[in-house]
Amino acid sequence: QVHLAQSGGGLVQPGGSLRVDCVASTVPNGDFEMGWYRQAPGKQRELVATLSHKNTDYADSVKGRFIISRDNFQGSVYLQMNNLQPNDTAVYYCNMKTMSSTYWGQGTQVTVSS
Repeated sequence: QVHLAQSGGGLVQPGGSLRVDCVASTVPNGDFEMGWYRQAPGKQRELVATLSHKNTDYADSVKGRFIISRDNFQGSVYLQMNNLQPNDTAVYYCNMKTMSSTYWGQGTQVTVSS
């Protein structure tokens, strides 16, 4: 019942910046958490950053470089990625968690290469 539409990402050189955005088709009535995960080739999907009404969490590898922000009314979230490095290369997935359900965006490629 919730569709997460992603946009942004792309290709950038090391040290550059990119942004990924996500908008939910429906805003849940109750509390919900939104965030970003990523999966590099041959690796497990990992948490990048999440925002709930109470907490903000970042993976240690992105602290100080990435910023997550959300619009609770719209059910949207974006991730500003600064000082990108090759290890940040991955498919980035938007995520929403409600009391009863988990939803995923379609994924968007972020490639950091010289």
